[in-house]
Amino acid sequence: MAFVKRVALPPRAVRQLRRVRSVYVAGTLLSALGLFSYGDPAAGVRQTVIAAVFLVVFAALLMLTAVQLWRHGRTEHCGTARRLSPVA
Repeated sequence: MAFVKRVALPPRAVRQLRRVRSVYVAGTLLSALGLFSYGDPAAGVRQTVIAAVFLVVFAALLMLTAVQLWRHGRTEHCGTARRLSPVA
């Protein structure tokens, strides 16, 4: 992965990622709550599987968003990121 060119995200994309991150957190928490509430074996297997699938999907989206925001925060490697980032 040393040959991957890193390109800075535009400010609008960063704002959208930060906004959607809270949606992914809420989805992960609600899916986990649903999964734990279906812990009773008599409740049925289908609801448990669906809650588990939602938990995996929201957790994956949250991790992808976190990685993209983390990579964007590292501005020393890319001239475009330095130009798009506010000067501190």
